[in-house]
Formats: sequence, C-alpha cells, structure tokens
Amino acid sequence: MTMRRLFDLAYGRAGDKGDISNISVIARSPEAYQEIKAKLTAERVKAHLGGLVRGEVIRYDLDNIEALNFVCHDALDGGGTRSLRIDSLGKSLAGALLYMPWDSQE
Repeated sequence: MTMRRLFDLAYGRAGDKGDISNISVIARSPEAYQEIKAKLTAERVKAHLGGLVRGEVIRYDLDNIEALNFVCHDALDGGGTRSLRIDSLGKSLAGALLYMPWDSQE
C-alpha cells in the first residue's frame, strides 16, 4: 500500500511577517476538506513541524473556501532580519507541512 501524504489531499500557501508564519491548507475536493478538517489539528501541525515552531499554533477554519489557516508563532527564528537560518522566511513551511504522512496518524 502506498502511503498518502497531506499533499495528496490539499494544496498549500504560506507567508510570513516578523516571527510569525501563516500556512494555508486548501483542500483539493469537498471530501478531502472534510477529512482534513477532522484530522489536521493545530497540535498535529506543531508536532509535525517540530522545533521549527516554538510558539503557539492557532487554526482557523475557512469553510467557505474549504481551507484551513494555521498561524504559527515564534516560527521564524526571530524573522528575516534576525535569523541565521538559510531560509528564514515562512514560505517553505507550507511544503514541509504538506509532506506530512497522512494515513499513519489517524
């Protein structure tokens, strides 16, 4: 059996401002949205991103566009002007989240 990943169910977009990353997960279908909404919690996002997100993760449901938005605090090592990370911006965090193994954490 092939393991699914979150990207099989959704697209992602991300942005950043200061030390906050904003990650949107946009479902590929109404059925996918129902599954994502039921299973993709703020706690699961924080656990998957590990030490990249040191602060609180808040989830916002956007039912009208079948998407979830995650606001990740203390996620960019101080922000673009303070960080020593190679990618200090939050844009790559959407890709990291979409790579999450999906079926292994029901």
